[in-house]
Amino acid sequence: MRLARGAAIALAMIAAPAAAQVATPAPPAVPGARAATVERITVHSPALEHSLEGDSADRAVIVVLPPSYRTSPRRRYPVVYALHGYSIGAEQWTREIHVPQTIEGAFAKGAREMIVVLPDSKTAHNGSMYSASVTTGDYETFVSRDLVAFVDARYRTVADRASRGLAGHSMGGYGTARIGMKHPEVFGALYMMSPCCLSARTPGGDAAADERAVAALRTPGDSATLGWGQRAQLAAAAAWSPNPRKPPLFLDLPTENGRARPEVVARWAANAPLAMLDQYVGNLRRYRAIGLDVGDRDGLKDDARALHDALDRYGIAHRWAVYPGDHVSGVATRVQDEVIPFFAQSLVFP
Repeated sequence: MRLARGAAIALAMIAAPAAAQVATPAPPAVPGARAATVERITVHSPALEHSLEGDSADRAVIVVLPPSYRTSPRRRYPVVYALHGYSIGAEQWTREIHVPQTIEGAFAKGAREMIVVLPDSKTAHNGSMYSASVTTGDYETFVSRDLVAFVDARYRTVADRASRGLAGHSMGGYGTARIGMKHPEVFGALYMMSPCCLSARTPGGDAAADERAVAALRTPGDSATLGWGQRAQLAAAAAWSPNPRKPPLFLDLPTENGRARPEVVARWAANAPLAMLDQYVGNLRRYRAIGLDVGDRDGLKDDARALHDALDRYGIAHRWAVYPGDHVSGVATRVQDEVIPFFAQSLVFP
């Protein structure tokens, strides 16, 4: 998820406003890399039905099948679920991390082959936060139950938590932390790339002006007329402070008349992984491996380091890296050279 200065809530995702799609450099093509198969499917999620916001329960999903999938019909594969960031969907995510080139490159450089699944979790306000809300639908359960069940039924997977990984960047890194803490029975390894929204946020900026802009909306879809930061605030509110009795947006803002609403700010804080972690130490200890990285010029670096320190404090083994780069400049290379090899080493292969 990317920062918007001047938003009523200081989401503190990166150091400057960002466009919906960011051009990122691709690592050099690996000679001899064999082609993967990319499938685009639709997955219906019961967990997303009847959302008050009106987002579809039929979600676009991109599946990358490894080069040997078609030629080895009896072989089964571990699966990695890769979650996109705020304001982009699965298609934009594949371009940002240069899929399938980076996955093919990782295999060509020696990583064991696996299936990679990239679900689309955009909402009316540009992002689900991978949370459970009557307003947006339960994206936490969509990822951890409905999507996993669909993929295991359709493809030749190793249908076991030890052979299932979860990764994500920015908002997807937040989703990886959140879902990972709660669902160790589903996933066996986690990798968080520049995760956003780790710490509790407090109101800031011109809250009264943002409230007026939101009050003018007549449907959730009307938020497309707002600025990036205002939409990000609505996405967070829809996920973390839903209100089924408050149409048309069905959410509570963390400010009223320009002043903080402590009861809503507390609801947001309850969804911050750095606040949640103490409750889920036992779950995190169940993982075969945990990875966490961030760029040295990323505005999320301090929160990522705080998560690293918290894991260290509890003696939870994890791989930690600060690499040269900003929020997105190194993400494609990291996928090829770090993330896919990490799961190749951490997951159980048949």
